[in-house]
Amino acid sequence: MPEPNTADLGAVLRARRRERHLSLRDLHEQTGVSVNTLSRVERGHVPDLKNFQRILDWLDEPAERFLEPVTSTSTPAVIARHLRADRQLSSEAANTLASMVEDMYRQLIGERPALALHLRSAKTFTPGAGALLADILGEMQSNLQASQRE
Repeated sequence: MPEPNTADLGAVLRARRRERHLSLRDLHEQTGVSVNTLSRVERGHVPDLKNFQRILDWLDEPAERFLEPVTSTSTPAVIARHLRADRQLSSEAANTLASMVEDMYRQLIGERPALALHLRSAKTFTPGAGALLADILGEMQSNLQASQRE
C-alpha cells in the first residue's frame, strides 16, 4: 500500500478547518482525532489508519485522493499540488499560478549541465581510484562544456 500523500492531506485538512473557522480542539471534538495528531497531520505527518479514516470521513474525500503515489518531486510540482488544494483558488486560477511558477522556475534555474552522472562505488574501489575517476569525469565535463561554447 503506498504511503499517504500527507502533504496534500495536511494542506486540505488545514484549508477546510480554517474555511469553517474551527480550531484544532473543535476539529478534535468533531472527529475524535487528538489535537496533537491533527496538528501533526497538518504539518505533513502520516496518521495511523484509524485516524486517517476519521479525517477522510470529516473531509468527505475518497482515500484514493491521498493514496496516489507522488511521481514528481520537483519544486514546481509540489507548489502546484498545494495551489490545487487551496479551496480559495478556482481550478483555473490554481492552474494559471502553477504554470507561472513552472515558467519562472525554469527561467531561474538556467540551463542544466550537459551531463549529470551519479556513480555508486563498488567494494573494490579504493579511495585513490574513486578520486582518480572523479578527476577523469571532471575533465570530461570541462571538455564537453568547452565544446558546447565553441
